[in-house]
Amino acid sequence: MTWIEWYDSLAKPTWTPAPQTIGTIWQIIYPIIMVSFAAVLIQWLRGKVPGIVALPFAINLLANLLFTRIQFELRNLPLAAIDIVVVWATIIWCMLAIWPHLKWVALAQIPYFVWVSIATWLQLWITFNNWGK
Repeated sequence: MTWIEWYDSLAKPTWTPAPQTIGTIWQIIYPIIMVSFAAVLIQWLRGKVPGIVALPFAINLLANLLFTRIQFELRNLPLAAIDIVVVWATIIWCMLAIWPHLKWVALAQIPYFVWVSIATWLQLWITFNNWGK
C-alpha cells in the first residue's frame, strides 16, 4: 500500500485539509523557516547569538524533518504524535529564546506556529482515532 493509500485509509476529522492544501501551506512556510533559521545560524556563527538560543532551532528543524519519515515511511502514528508535539513546543521555545536578539525572527515564526498548532491537533486526533492501525 502506498503512503497516500495508507493515509487515505485512516479515520480523520471532517476539517482535515486536502493533501494538496497541506503541501501548499508547507511551500509557503518552509521559505520563512529557512530564512529565519539561517539568520539565527549566521548570528550564532558570528558570536552574536549564544548557542543556547540556537539550540531550539536545531531541535525544531530535526524534529520537523523527521516527521514525514515517521508518519509516512514508518507509519508510526504514536511516534509521529510525539514528534509533532516536539515541533510545536520548540517553536514556542524558539520564539522566546530569540526575542531579545532578533525580534523579527520571533515574529516570523507566527505563521509556522499557527500551522503547526493545527497540524498538531490533527495528528493527535488521527493518532487517537486510529490507534493500532
